[in-house]
Amino acid sequence: MAKVEIYTKAWCGYCARAKALLNEKGVAFEEYDVTMGGPKRQEMLDRANGGTTVPQIFIDGRHVGGSDDLAALDRQGKLDALLGA
Repeated sequence: MAKVEIYTKAWCGYCARAKALLNEKGVAFEEYDVTMGGPKRQEMLDRANGGTTVPQIFIDGRHVGGSDDLAALDRQGKLDALLGA
């Protein structure tokens, strides 16, 4: 199974949607809450090439984008392969 990391903020509908899709797939993920900023927010900015919106999602260290990007990968039938499912 792939290592999935997701940077989120509290009360973020897009974050909830992305996490729900991952949960639906039975995928465990590491969640980093960047609501209050701090070093994890800076880490997110560095890893996501300056992406400031949440969620920012990484699969095996590869930046896949946000919630809409994750859903698009699923619709295209590419998400399961990335997740190793």
